[in-house]
Amino acid sequence: MDIKAFKMDGLGNDFVIIDNRQNVTQLNKEQIIKICDRDFLGCDQLILINNSELSDASIEFFNSDGGTSGACGNGTRCVADLIAKESDKKTIILTTESGNLKSEILGDKLVSTEIGIAKTKWNEIPLSENLDTKNLNMKIYDLDNKEYVGGTAVNVGNPHIIFFVKDNKNFDIKKIGPEIEHHKFFPERCNVTLATIINEELIKVRVWERGAGLTKACGTAACATAFAAKQNGLASNKVDIEFSTGKLSISIDENNSIQMKGPVSDIKNIEIKI
Repeated sequence: MDIKAFKMDGLGNDFVIIDNRQNVTQLNKEQIIKICDRDFLGCDQLILINNSELSDASIEFFNSDGGTSGACGNGTRCVADLIAKESDKKTIILTTESGNLKSEILGDKLVSTEIGIAKTKWNEIPLSENLDTKNLNMKIYDLDNKEYVGGTAVNVGNPHIIFFVKDNKNFDIKKIGPEIEHHKFFPERCNVTLATIINEELIKVRVWERGAGLTKACGTAACATAFAAKQNGLASNKVDIEFSTGKLSISIDENNSIQMKGPVSDIKNIEIKI
């Protein structure tokens, strides 16, 4: 099977995008895993664009383990840019599992997306029991075996936990990430962020993404981190979230709605033989 597709990324968080609006491609879980495999084609997430009567298009996200994801901020921004280029529109509405998301094309390869209001109730994350989502009192250890206790849980289309630590480079995130992702508190697993506050307008992060592993950037993790930092009195309502590959600018309005702004890559046409 030959499939025409696109490759894009937001700050290195990369996607294979298949347009199903004219010719529908049916993929099974094994094929999705193969496409995402770095030894085959490789991406953090596979995105399907489908027709929608409610918006410019509907989009589905699949993680590299073949499972679905309710939201993907950088992926949404990439698809918005792609559809804007074909339609010459500056405002794009995309339907996702977590609702309709509005994106604005701000300039060449710069896109802002309204992610919406974060959920913070224990059953909205969801957690397996009624716990204080601002502080789950979970223990993690740095490379010096020093104990850190905390963890703020936020849902911004998918579940996240954020640990605010002094130096996030002093942690083995490849060990901590999967342990927390699969912890009994998270029946739907979770994304794990280690965040270091530089000042109230800049936070450096490292992210372990549910179903995808260590990622160069994660849009929803940036939104969740900004919201958790504001909630804990650690940051202002406008903050840059810095990954190893660059920054996403997050703003939170008076209604607690989260807006994410950042760059997207060029659109690369590819053909998948599977």
